[in-house]
Amino acid sequence: MLDFDKAGGLIPAVAQDADTGEVLMLAWMNREAFEETVRTGRAVYFSRSRNKLWRKGEESGHFQEVRGIFIDCDADTVLLKVKQIGGAACHEGYKSCFFRQLEGDELKVIAERIFDPTYLHRASASTALLVATMGSFSRTSSIGFAQLPSFACRRGNS
Repeated sequence: MLDFDKAGGLIPAVAQDADTGEVLMLAWMNREAFEETVRTGRAVYFSRSRNKLWRKGEESGHFQEVRGIFIDCDADTVLLKVKQIGGAACHEGYKSCFFRQLEGDELKVIAERIFDPTYLHRASASTALLVATMGSFSRTSSIGFAQLPSFACRRGNS
């Protein structure tokens, strides 16, 4: 089905918002990541820097539910049409990784940051998931226990 051997075991995978058509990110997949994506319906990529599977959202809570999988004419690139959960696909806190535009010889930020990435990188996966499910917040916001919904603060809930 896919030619993973053509580029040394990895293929580019483009994530696109299924509703708007906006390109959210480009990542890489190996055969295992592709098969897990197909099996689970959640985007899984291969992290070249960490040399392991990267289950999108496992740390940030910003998952991608796969709505469609498309293979290009050469069978060496995947297009995932996804529903982005948590608002941001980019680890920098933007909806799309393509938040900068070249104007002349300068890069201009053209999108609004949805979350402060320093907060999420310090948070545990469960805290990040709670933040993601509570909705987006500005980068100047902070979350304290007083701001959490009451169900999260009751004793005995975990």
